Amino acid sequence: MRRLTLSLTMAVAALSFVLPASAADKVLTVYTYESFIADWGPGPKVKEAFEKTCGCTVNFVGVEDGVALLTRLKLEGEGTKADVVLGLDTNLIAEAKSTGLFVPAEVDTSKVSVPGGFSDDVFVPYDYGHFAVVYDTKSMAEPPKSMKELVEGDPSQKIVIEDPRTSTPGLGLLLWVKSIYGDKAPEAWAKLKDRVLTVTPGWSEAYSLFTKGEAPMVLSYTTSPAYHMIAENENRYQAASFSEGHYIQIEVAGVTKTAADKDLARQFLTFMVSPAFQDIIPETNWMMPAAPTSTPLPAAFDTLVHPDKTFLMDPDTVEKNRKAWIDEWLTAMSVN
Repeated sequence: MRRLTLSLTMAVAALSFVLPASAADKVLTVYTYESFIADWGPGPKVKEAFEKTCGCTVNFVGVEDGVALLTRLKLEGEGTKADVVLGLDTNLIAEAKSTGLFVPAEVDTSKVSVPGGFSDDVFVPYDYGHFAVVYDTKSMAEPPKSMKELVEGDPSQKIVIEDPRTSTPGLGLLLWVKSIYGDKAPEAWAKLKDRVLTVTPGWSEAYSLFTKGEAPMVLSYTTSPAYHMIAENENRYQAASFSEGHYIQIEVAGVTKTAADKDLARQFLTFMVSPAFQDIIPETNWMMPAAPTSTPLPAAFDTLVHPDKTFLMDPDTVEKNRKAWIDEWLTAMSVN
C-alpha cells in the first residue's frame, strides 16, 4: 500500500512538474520599443494579463524606438526571433511589408476605431495619438500657437526633438513639417534648428531631458499632460494647440512570417484589441485606445488638446520619400 501510494504520489508530482514546464516552454517573443516595456509602461501589465489566458510566457525584447525596431528587424531578416512586432506605426508599414517578413493578421478588427478609419490586412492598430509640442508653463508663459510660431519664434526658447532616423516621433515631426510646408520644409528646418537644444535617438531620452528642465519644450503627444495630471497631480506641463493641425501617430503590431506558433501570435493580436489590453493603454502608454475599453477614460483626457485638423500621409508616400526627406532634414540641420 505504501508502495502504491508512493507511486501515485510520484506520478502526480511528475504530472504537476510536467504541466507548468510545458506552459513555460511555450514562449511568445514580442519585439517592441523600450518605453513600452519600462516598469511604468504597458508591458508588465500586458504580459501578466495575456499570460493568464495563453498558457505561455511572453518574452518582450525592447529597442530604442519604432524606427530602430524596423531597422533591427531588417538586419535580422528571416533569422529574427520575433513572433510579433509591436510598435511600428502607419508611416513605416509599407517599408515593413516590403521586407516580406510579415504575414496577414487574420484577426477580427471590427471594433478598432482610429481617426481616418485606418485598416490593414497585415498590421493591427493598438493605440493612437497626435504629436504635439509639450511645454512647461513655469518656464514658458506664451507657447507657440502654430508650427509657424514654433519655427520663427525666440531661438532662446529651446525644444528637444527626436531623430527621424531612429524614432517614430522624430519621423512624425518630419512628416508634420512636410505636410505644412511642402517644398519649403528645408527652409523651415533651417530656421527651427536654432531652437533645437538637442536631437535624441528616442522619445524617452527627449522627455527625460524636458522634465529635468533642460528645455521648456519637447516633441511629444497631446496626451502626455494626462500622465502628469493623473500620476503626479501636476498641471504645469501642457500641450500647445497648433492652428494648422497636428500629425497623428497610429501604432500597430504584426505577426512575422517566421513566428514559431502563428496561432499564438494571432491570439496575442486578438487580445491586443480586447478591453483587457486596451484598458491598460491610456494610463501606461498615455495614448488613446484604438478599440473599446471596459470603462470610460479618466476625466483628465477630456481636458487635453483635441486637434481640429489631422495630418496623416499614406504609407506608400512615406516609404517612397522617407530617405530623401531625411537627407533633406540632415542637410538643413547641419547648415551653419
